[in-house]
Amino acid sequence: MAQQHTLFIADLHLAADRPDITAAFIRFLREQAIAADALYILGDLFEVWIGDDNPEPLLQQIASELKQLSNSVPLYFIHGNRDFLLKQRYARQAGMQLLPQQQVIDLYGTPSLIMHGDSLCTLDLAYQKFRRWWNQPWWQWLMLHLPLSARQRIAMKARQRSAMYKASYTNNATTQIMDVTPEEVPKVMAQYGVTKLIHGHTHRPAVHQLEVNNQPAERYVLGDWYSQSSYLTVSPEQWQLVFHPLA
Repeated sequence: MAQQHTLFIADLHLAADRPDITAAFIRFLREQAIAADALYILGDLFEVWIGDDNPEPLLQQIASELKQLSNSVPLYFIHGNRDFLLKQRYARQAGMQLLPQQQVIDLYGTPSLIMHGDSLCTLDLAYQKFRRWWNQPWWQWLMLHLPLSARQRIAMKARQRSAMYKASYTNNATTQIMDVTPEEVPKVMAQYGVTKLIHGHTHRPAVHQLEVNNQPAERYVLGDWYSQSSYLTVSPEQWQLVFHPLA
């Protein structure tokens, strides 16, 4: 009998110009995820998302693979800062259930908080200002009602700005701005009454020990897939971050 386990991934940033990541993800779905109790995708599955009506072949390929997996494995999706415009149309096509930005789930008897993680980066004031904009339903409605070509141009410019923004952080002191705010983590975990947190976004995979309400707690940070596949596997016996080099 297969061992019980649940899988978590984030920050794949799937794009047509990175077929190696796409191939690794499909292998992961067919070889690892197929044996899991559930798969949770914690945001930024795609490099950019301009609407469920985007006919790009990659999106249809991924939806087909996810839908096939969903016939035997429950799939859950939390939006990231790159794919926050993903809506129910694509979720149904891919067999995924959309979750709120923060969600407490039961992992074999352990209440655990899952999220993308960008809300924890409170010192990144420029990003948090943008985040407040794109979380507004009216802003999303306006974006999705623009012509597809206009959304493609906006997305291209946004990617360019993002690359320039990240490149401007050139030392350890300033890169901390883009990481989670240490004081925010126990505050949020206490708010939800948990001692386990799983998130992505920062691209800094690690297991962090901390205290929440004078109790030992753990924060699991998922890795990106730029140079390796990365996932967290949780079983009744252990929690483990797993990495595999890309082919």
